[in-house]
Amino acid sequence: MLFKIEPRAEPSRQMSIAAPLIATGLTIVVSSLFFLSLGYNPLVTLYTFFIEPLTTMNGISEWLLKASPLILIACGLAIGFRANVWNIGAEGQLIMGAIAATGVGLFAPWQDSPLLLPSMVIAGMLAGMAWAAVPAFLKDRMNTNEILVTLMLTYVATLILSYLVHGPWRDPDGYNSPQTALLPYNGMFEVFDYSYRLNTSIFFTVVVVAITWLFTERSFLGYKMSVGGVAPAAARFAGFNASASIWIGLLASGAAAGLAGMMEAAGPLGQLSPQISPGYGFAAIIVAFVGRLNALGIVLGGLLLSLLYLGGETVQMSLGLPSSIALIFQGMLLFFLLASNFLINFRIRKLAMRTA
Repeated sequence: MLFKIEPRAEPSRQMSIAAPLIATGLTIVVSSLFFLSLGYNPLVTLYTFFIEPLTTMNGISEWLLKASPLILIACGLAIGFRANVWNIGAEGQLIMGAIAATGVGLFAPWQDSPLLLPSMVIAGMLAGMAWAAVPAFLKDRMNTNEILVTLMLTYVATLILSYLVHGPWRDPDGYNSPQTALLPYNGMFEVFDYSYRLNTSIFFTVVVVAITWLFTERSFLGYKMSVGGVAPAAARFAGFNASASIWIGLLASGAAAGLAGMMEAAGPLGQLSPQISPGYGFAAIIVAFVGRLNALGIVLGGLLLSLLYLGGETVQMSLGLPSSIALIFQGMLLFFLLASNFLINFRIRKLAMRTA
């Protein structure tokens, strides 16, 4: 029995919109079976995972706090993904943004100036862009694979971070912990309420979402990049510059990731440490696809992935399950989303058997 995979003549728009909902539903169903196999009541576990974290103001604050960098990074990634520019190294760009911003916050001579925080924002974005410019240059000039280059640079950034916090930047009063000193007051975002960690950095995410929507949905340049991603040959025939798409896609995502790193350092953490990110740069890839590379959809996807992070911490405290179970949810969600996309765009046709 032989089968053939062939593209559909016209993928269903309705199914394309429904794919994230289908993937989320299948993730919940399979997760229920998974919890049942471990001897846990699926209803109780799912309630603890998805509902209990949002029953308190502190839970809602943490939910939004974790969603903010996910949404911010995913917006930057979506710009490149639409043009088939695949930045898989946003985690490294986040780390470099956090390093640069912390360096300015700790060592700039104007620490008592209100310009310190804006300087850190600029430093974080420029560092993220600089780290993304390396694969952009190699892709543009040498046609290297940006997936591999961006991913490998993430490990380089992690080693740089480890060297700094274990070496020259380590806090001498930190009891030998691998972390820097706390950032000065002018280098920190203001919290809305001192009982919670949610801070004013969330406004940057709101602005970036609006800019991303305007760029992708209302600008001619965004339209050209989308056409280049869907039909490269047609884009070249129309004179669209593939090189510009590479640079814009990677620099935009690098700037967003670098800004997210700066927000983490100057927000809930207040210093640089090896735990600057719990994997936001990689999880944001899932957020971008759950949101269908649309700014408003990315907001919903970011809230969902943030809830997975928060739910993982809740089931660890309430049920004794490891918090890393959130990674299982992320993996299943991505798997079902990719499977849904495959079935939307392709079909499997049974071939007739030839008889001798």
